[in-house]
Amino acid sequence: MMRIVLLGPPGSGKGTQASAIQDRRHIPHLASGDLLRAHVADNTGLGRRAKPYMDRGDLVPDELILDMMAERLAQPDTQRGYALDGFPRTVAQAEALHRRLLGLGQRLDAVIYLRTPEAELLRRLSGRRICPNCNAIYHQDTMPPKREGICDRCDSPLVQREDEQPDVVRNRLRVYAEQTDPLLDYYRAQDLLHEVDATIGVDRVLAEIDRVVDTASKQTAKDQT
Repeated sequence: MMRIVLLGPPGSGKGTQASAIQDRRHIPHLASGDLLRAHVADNTGLGRRAKPYMDRGDLVPDELILDMMAERLAQPDTQRGYALDGFPRTVAQAEALHRRLLGLGQRLDAVIYLRTPEAELLRRLSGRRICPNCNAIYHQDTMPPKREGICDRCDSPLVQREDEQPDVVRNRLRVYAEQTDPLLDYYRAQDLLHEVDATIGVDRVLAEIDRVVDTASKQTAKDQT
């Protein structure tokens, strides 16, 4: 059993690495951004309340995120563990998560921070394009489609997410620095934080995460004996 939090600003690669962890560790990848977008697409009450914040690049209020994550964490597939991606985003959320896990007799095993310079984040996010039909993801610099602006899979026109427009990206990074950076100190004080350079390449980042997770897993097993 392994409960992991991936921290890092938008564009740091949390989703890519959490998906890889899901495949290797057989635990669900719980991405708060994906869950929020699903609520918006389904026009749920939570989605309607969250959409204005998401469109501006602001953090969705804690109460909405906590309601959504509490619902997701109650599902049976989380009992073997999970990789949280994009949650918690604030110290208040982290404290609420801690209280919930404490009530279940559980705890986090590792918090991994993907450290990435702002210039690299702007390049990654501003160049990303998605297919609204099949959800394929491209990047103008590193993974362009065969035909400019057209999805390789289904021939649909590619789009740029509203929250990945350059001005919105800058605001997202500013909000992250103001409200999420304090999480580093919070988890560092609990001896849970591990920093990984997110610019060394996807495979090398994953290898570093594997090393951290293996060490944390051994420590958890030792503590339980």
